[in-house]
Amino acid sequence: MNIILREMKASIKSLLIWAGSLSFITVIWMSEFSAFANDESMMDMFESFPEGMMKAFGFEAFNITTLTGFVGLVFIYMTLILGIHAILKGNSIIAKEEREKTVEFTLVLPIKRSKIVLAKLIAAILNCVLLSAFLYGLVMILGQKYLPEEGFVKFFGLLILGTFILQMIFVSIGVMLGCVMKRYKKSGYIGASMIIVLYIMSIMIDFSDKIEFLKYLTPFRYFAPALIKSEMGLDWVYVVISIAVIAVSLTIGFITYRRRDLYI
Repeated sequence: MNIILREMKASIKSLLIWAGSLSFITVIWMSEFSAFANDESMMDMFESFPEGMMKAFGFEAFNITTLTGFVGLVFIYMTLILGIHAILKGNSIIAKEEREKTVEFTLVLPIKRSKIVLAKLIAAILNCVLLSAFLYGLVMILGQKYLPEEGFVKFFGLLILGTFILQMIFVSIGVMLGCVMKRYKKSGYIGASMIIVLYIMSIMIDFSDKIEFLKYLTPFRYFAPALIKSEMGLDWVYVVISIAVIAVSLTIGFITYRRRDLYI
């Protein structure tokens, strides 16, 4: 418990910075929605775009003049931000002991390494919970101005839930990288690069049916807004895949950290 509290206290500054960034972006795009709200002529303009562009940017699945449609279209960018935060937090919360030369203090504690990793993992998850809850509350408050249509609350709740599972995937991968990689300076860069590659992959899938099989490799496709809207629920195939990825990543991380030499 002391380790969890210590990590949460150490994360306050970064958590406020991430929350501030999310607030700024959310306020900007919610204010932009006022130009689209209930303006059917905007949809006519977007429908004139090439089919490939319509599909890639989600205009086929959403009506941008409604709050549900607008949030569904722009939320992928918030998902990217939350994904980057998750993988960096999962990695740094493990690697920082070596980076900040405090690993010697941690090792002398009468606690097994596996319990140390578990406590740090819990702290990282709590960070993601707080950030997701903050974003949910912010959008719901700002969205009241536009009188959300029926079904928006359920849709956005599912969107946040799916995004949280996505965060757990990236947190677990970040923890694994922090535990496995001996060069802690590179593990963060690798994690961030992985996020960008997976995000680009998720976009490229929309441009060609030949690479649609890649949707199982990029978590950004698991809980895509268009998929959630069409089913008004989470696809259990992707939920199972997510659980498997999380379990495998954490297992590798725990086993590796327990055995490897740490730099003091």
